[in-house]
Amino acid sequence: MICRIVVISLLLSFIRIISCSTVFAIEQDSTCDPKVYQAEEAQRFGQVRVAKNIPGFTGNGYLECFKHAGDQCEFIFEAPESGFYDLVFVTASIGGYKENYVLLDGERLGVVITDSISFNDSVFYNVYMDQGKHRIGFSTYWGYVLLDALIINPSDAIDESIYHVTAALVNPCATDQAKRLMNYLVDSYGKVILSGQFCDKGILAQECGVIFLATGKRPAVLGLDMMDYTPSRVARGTNCKAIEYAIQCDELGGIVTFCWHWNAPEPYLKPGGIWYRGFYTEETSLNLTKIINGEDTIGYHLLLDDIDAIAIQLLRLQDAGVPVLWRPLHEASGGWFWWGAHGADSYKSLWILLYDRLVTHWQLNNLIWIWNGQNAAWYPGDSYVDIIGEDIYAGERVYSSQINRFLNATQYTNDRKMIVLSENGCLIDPDLAVRDGAMWGLFTTWGGEFVIKSNILKLSEKYTDTSMVEKVYHHERVITLDELPNLKNYPIRNEH
Repeated sequence: MICRIVVISLLLSFIRIISCSTVFAIEQDSTCDPKVYQAEEAQRFGQVRVAKNIPGFTGNGYLECFKHAGDQCEFIFEAPESGFYDLVFVTASIGGYKENYVLLDGERLGVVITDSISFNDSVFYNVYMDQGKHRIGFSTYWGYVLLDALIINPSDAIDESIYHVTAALVNPCATDQAKRLMNYLVDSYGKVILSGQFCDKGILAQECGVIFLATGKRPAVLGLDMMDYTPSRVARGTNCKAIEYAIQCDELGGIVTFCWHWNAPEPYLKPGGIWYRGFYTEETSLNLTKIINGEDTIGYHLLLDDIDAIAIQLLRLQDAGVPVLWRPLHEASGGWFWWGAHGADSYKSLWILLYDRLVTHWQLNNLIWIWNGQNAAWYPGDSYVDIIGEDIYAGERVYSSQINRFLNATQYTNDRKMIVLSENGCLIDPDLAVRDGAMWGLFTTWGGEFVIKSNILKLSEKYTDTSMVEKVYHHERVITLDELPNLKNYPIRNEH
């Protein structure tokens, strides 16, 4: 037992971001002993129970059955002083990648990720607690896990150098407009957070319009999707004006980001399935590993055809002088999309193929590449990534800074990359982001029910209440459309 605690403590000392800076974290004695709580001694709710069948646990067992609504356990921790603490949940996964809620005094902070089938450490970084007693909860969200223990350590101060990133793009032939945009993002990083919103009818419509009616402000970043330009959707009659909306946003001085829900090629859509959900693994028969390995040459050429169809649309933006924050192949490690269903190696090969096809073959130089794989094992390499994005859906009205996910993302590579919140459900409280040091480069709230109420010009308060929307869009650390500089002539630094 003592040996395990020492080993965990030593490992944590290596993986944390270490600095003498105290800009974001309150100075604490990080040398004090960790507090260890056996899960079987925690208060249990729902159907959570003690078990001993799986080897590798410490103490007298572990907790299982985190899979029903209401399944939860709770630990009582007395913080010796006000400050930030790391919560190390020793967990094992039943069946792959899982996410479960972490709560502080009954309020959800976010999720902790488990992807190891043996007991391992899942760290939730930099939780702020006032001095005194607190309830730390572990609650079911998405997946069945085993919980062996909770270990609590004081957090180390955040190293300010995580915000010192280069403006040099991975594409050496990047357009001046792409360079100008990246220079602005880098200059702003760590100081302010750019506001963003997905709105499939443009920056003057729907979600963006509702935000404007409530706040008098529009988001600085417009999120759009290449989905309906995909050949298997076009063949079924989809009509898309995303390019026109992107050009309109650019003309109004805004920034454009695109994702691509890549509908699988027609032959790989499951017969009798839901064709418009053809980007989901469950609706396709596509085996990416066989395509990448050369066992399915027909599939390979169909993927190239799809990429070429999207390239034609991206060229329209390049010709119009519009730089794009380009986020393809997103959320790969979750496995719910076909591009992530056959493992990290195939996915990384597809990423590189996509990069080479667009940049080398089509000479698309207006793209700033955002990787959103959400797991270090899926990272395709620093030569193919400009920015790292995290997608976070923390629940309803969870306004925490998501510092844990932010710091995790900084560890995907040894290089310094900007970290952005590329999709979010509820908004984050900017005051908490500043306090915690989670200065995301930007956020981009997903559309629909996350913002708008039943397509009526009224805010939906299911995920973010109106007062928080107003606070965010008027916060001195949040940039809105009217506060952007003229990016057409923003200065370019020569960085290599």
